[in-house]
Amino acid sequence: MQLPHLLGLLGLLSWFTTSLPFNAPLLDTYDYIVVGGGISGLVVANRLTEDPDISVLVLEAGPADNYEEIVMVPIFVGANIYTPWDWFFETTPQTYLDGNTRIIPQGRVVGGGSILNAMLWNRGGQGDYNDWAQLGNPGWDWNNMLPYFKRTETYTPVFSDAIAEQYDIHYDQAYHGFDGPVNVSFPRYFYNTSVNFFDGLEALGVPSVYEPNDGLHAGATYLPLDISPTNQSRADARRSYYDPYSERPNLSVSTNRYVTQLIYQGDGCANNHTGPIPGDDSTGTGSGQGEGTEDGGGLNGGGPPPLKRKRQTTTQRVIGVEHATDAESPRVTTLARREVIMAAGALQTPKILELSGIGDRSILQQNDISVVIDLPGVGNNLQDHQLLGTYYQFYNTSYIYSNQLNGNDTLNQQAREEYYANRTGPYTAGPADGNAFPSLPQISKRAAEIVAMARSQDASDHLAAGLDPTVVAGFAAQKSLITDALGDESRAVIEILNSNAGNLSPSNMRPFSRGTVHISSPRPFDAPSIDPRYGSNPIDTEVLYESLLFNRRLLETAPMAQLLPVQWAPPSDADEEDLRQYISNGIGTEYHPSGTCAMLPRNLGGVVDSDLLVYGTSNLRVVDASMQPTVPAAHLQAVVYAVAEKAADIIRSANTPPITPTVPNNSSSACSNTTAGAVVDQGPFSNATTGSPANESAADPSRDARVGGAPRAGGAVLLPSLSSEILGSATASSARRSGTSPQGPAATTVPAVQTQIAANVEASVQNAIDAVASMPPAPGPFAGYQPISAVPQYGRSVGGQATHVPSAYRDVVTTERIAGYGAAPTLPSYRPGRGGPRPSQPRPSQPERPSSPEQTSRPALAAPPQRPPPPEQPQRSGPTSIPKAPPSPGRPEPPSYQQGPGRPVPPSNPPGAQRPGPPSNSQAPQSPGNPSPPARGANVPRALTDYLRRLSNFLRGGLQ
Repeated sequence: MQLPHLLGLLGLLSWFTTSLPFNAPLLDTYDYIVVGGGISGLVVANRLTEDPDISVLVLEAGPADNYEEIVMVPIFVGANIYTPWDWFFETTPQTYLDGNTRIIPQGRVVGGGSILNAMLWNRGGQGDYNDWAQLGNPGWDWNNMLPYFKRTETYTPVFSDAIAEQYDIHYDQAYHGFDGPVNVSFPRYFYNTSVNFFDGLEALGVPSVYEPNDGLHAGATYLPLDISPTNQSRADARRSYYDPYSERPNLSVSTNRYVTQLIYQGDGCANNHTGPIPGDDSTGTGSGQGEGTEDGGGLNGGGPPPLKRKRQTTTQRVIGVEHATDAESPRVTTLARREVIMAAGALQTPKILELSGIGDRSILQQNDISVVIDLPGVGNNLQDHQLLGTYYQFYNTSYIYSNQLNGNDTLNQQAREEYYANRTGPYTAGPADGNAFPSLPQISKRAAEIVAMARSQDASDHLAAGLDPTVVAGFAAQKSLITDALGDESRAVIEILNSNAGNLSPSNMRPFSRGTVHISSPRPFDAPSIDPRYGSNPIDTEVLYESLLFNRRLLETAPMAQLLPVQWAPPSDADEEDLRQYISNGIGTEYHPSGTCAMLPRNLGGVVDSDLLVYGTSNLRVVDASMQPTVPAAHLQAVVYAVAEKAADIIRSANTPPITPTVPNNSSSACSNTTAGAVVDQGPFSNATTGSPANESAADPSRDARVGGAPRAGGAVLLPSLSSEILGSATASSARRSGTSPQGPAATTVPAVQTQIAANVEASVQNAIDAVASMPPAPGPFAGYQPISAVPQYGRSVGGQATHVPSAYRDVVTTERIAGYGAAPTLPSYRPGRGGPRPSQPRPSQPERPSSPEQTSRPALAAPPQRPPPPEQPQRSGPTSIPKAPPSPGRPEPPSYQQGPGRPVPPSNPPGAQRPGPPSNSQAPQSPGNPSPPARGANVPRALTDYLRRLSNFLRGGLQ
């Protein structure tokens, strides 16, 4: 072969190594290493690599998706949970509830929770961030956070002024960004039951909030989504912060790489137990039972009094990480010249710190891990929004409900065709975005009583036993602030998730319970022991109890009664004992774990300071949801995006001086027999262990998809793995540009390379080119996760462009609607003045909508007329006096309601008609002749628990 041909091939290979979106050959050193490729990791990596002289490696434990339909299309929200993109964590038995475990889905995929979540976009209250500042974190108050919230988003107002008025969807330009990476917009289909919901709330004194993201008010709100305003597909962290920038030669994302521990300058590693274990196929998923106690403290609960601790006088520098593809594969060491950044999430970041010798001394010593930094806050302060599924079947068949597509193939196909033809219809409206965030005074006359109960508690009364005094002091500081929020009429305490199909599920936004997450063993691929300690503080169950009573009153309002609701879960005749048992059986996660590496002063149990530096280190930061000292009253994705944007600015401002790190001499033995400085050659198309596709996102459900390296099922085209000699030479030019040396094979001479080329490389290169040019969709639908017969899977993005993404996911939209399927009917106002401002909540004038390439400017909305104040709520008695639903042989006649144009008339209900029976699985009952529900009692809520969890999966958004 002629030298020019050889150089041409090497140049082509160099292009592959610098332009492939994932798994370019690893260098041995980068400026920054980011542990975790979720929202926070991708944001920080993106911002740091805006400087072409800075190199960043992102190590993601999971795969990357391939633009599957269940990822991209809003109707499938919740369908990608319990798939290969989910860690599928399980808690310890919840001893303060019913003694059962709970599942906590978390993203294990490039993009993290933004791939799995319900796409809801809100920030919480201004007071939530002012509380962060009051807890000893200057620069983290609302005014300092707002620029980062705005930097993240490109906000597009709702497409129709009429829809905006009908559903009270308004915005204030001062609180939004219009040129950020994440598209934030609204679906192109609205269920008219949301109007009933909002009007019912107003009848009880809960107002509609003018601007849900100004952080000023509690009330009902139609939330925007992270969704493209034109193609109506998910705008997750990968699509927003990585795909458009994947051509950067200084940005590397490596998938299926699980970080096992950190490496320190001079000291090497703290954990001798992270090496390969032959025959161990564990992947860090599944049950995390640990050794939970009645106090829920796991390894940290009970036992002797807290240790007397000596303050550390030395500062550790982290110089790299050890990582692997699975428990059996060789360990790999990659070094960092500047910093290591933890972005693995609230359940994994504390685990990696503890595996690396940073954490509570007693936990580390029990697991035979050397104590590098005695930091008792690691893994404590676990908070989560507690979701309680409910179900109230709506029987007015004149309405369209969101669950009707599941059992009606004709309707589902019609909606599917409309989506792919015009980007309109129910397929754009999967998430439950017409929700409410009321305050406790808005939903309960017992608010003052519950606040007094919270104030009377000592900070240690309901915490796990044996906690370090600094951790207790930290909760004491938090408790004072969240108690104030509990009684504030302008601050949300409950979220009511409205599915537009009968679910009105409350979620506790101000949890007082504090849990733990700790290592369950020194082996890195064992799942952590997760104990949220749900219900350990009785304030939480009191708030949820009041929310169930509020739901009853809500269903009795005239707007909601028109839907003909029947209360199945909990049943309408449940008394206080039944409701409390229902809460105990039903509390679960809203997918918002946070706080386990809290940004607090060290004497308050903090793990990181206000610059996000881990105490006792000079260059280790935490940027994910674990840094939150208190969880905001919001879905967390917008919060995590903003925190990561601010973190990137902090890191760039610090400009940590680079060093030339070397693996310590003791690392060969102390770091799990990892060869110093050695990196297993992956190749751009192959997994380091088996040569299977590195971007293996379309996993076969019949195998354990969490174990990297198994062949892809179904005969998908596999790009050939080129020889390591060629890859080493090809990456040399890239390494020279970044000032580093390539790994291993890079020193191979040209004559040696020519020998390999003569044998087989030219054909392999051509095969690779052909495969990339004609990459077909990968087979293997995720059977059972969606109501359609097959899920197409689409190609990856290359060089910043989604080259094999079908037109279905490009920004193309038509205005025509297909015949035969109309939009939800336009509903009239229930009373004059709907949409007007409340006297206690003045609204600013509507700003003009900004022009964009996708949408032309439209005139500002006219100021709506004043809305009269809502009627005062009737006085209610205490919790033991619960109104019982009167027994009735049939469904009650709905109240007389003025019918307007387009409003369907409710069907009459003949006296004596039998009450409909409970639904079976996810199907609504079709006949009024089904048997009546069982008598009240604890068995009814318990029997429905599993059903509700399945039914409510799509409600639990949040991924981080």
